[in-house]
Amino acid sequence: MTDRALQGHPDISLTVRRSSRARRITLRISQLDGRVTLTLPKGVSEAAAVEFAEQKAEWIRKHLARRVEDVAVGLGQEIPVAGKMRLIVHGTGRSVRLEEDRLCIPGAEAAVPRRVMGYLKTLARDRLAAASDHYASRLGRSYSGISMRDTRSRWGSCSSAGRLMYSWRLVMAAPDVLNYVAAHEVAHLAQMNHSPAFWAEVTKLFGPYQEQRQWLRTEGNALHRYRFGD
Repeated sequence: MTDRALQGHPDISLTVRRSSRARRITLRISQLDGRVTLTLPKGVSEAAAVEFAEQKAEWIRKHLARRVEDVAVGLGQEIPVAGKMRLIVHGTGRSVRLEEDRLCIPGAEAAVPRRVMGYLKTLARDRLAAASDHYASRLGRSYSGISMRDTRSRWGSCSSAGRLMYSWRLVMAAPDVLNYVAAHEVAHLAQMNHSPAFWAEVTKLFGPYQEQRQWLRTEGNALHRYRFGD
């Protein structure tokens, strides 16, 4: 893996990697950190790959320009909780307190990012477990376990053993988005696929879901812009 650059306004940093499984040159822009990666198959020179990227330079710059900047979580910053922006302020006592428009964090300022993340993970588990219980009861099926992760490729999953996994960042989205994902994964307990029968189960459990699904596609990546020093 090597780093290259395309000159221009602005310059574009490239990460060039080879893959034995690649059949052609591919270009990927990460929506999380803006990294531009060129993947090369065997027999293709780096010079050819860079030339390929140069042909796509205008397209790359447009995509990078649309990417939102990362936010370092800390006092004085705003962060979404349940779909509403909350100002992070210093709190009193020992516990984190969620108010109408504020998130109150007690303790040392250096610990604020860690405490905010810990609070969000706990809140996410509580709300996603409650939603999963609700939809599983409606479905008449049970799941074997539930876990929270900071997944970047999917918002949730359901294993063949009935174990549910969710991204804890869902708690930053509006409640109906969180509930849709819970209904989606619980529906997999009955249909381990994305067939019409599966989507019929989602509709029976949740109702019309297109708006929430579209929100995740167009706005969901923005939930990953909040950085907790991890």
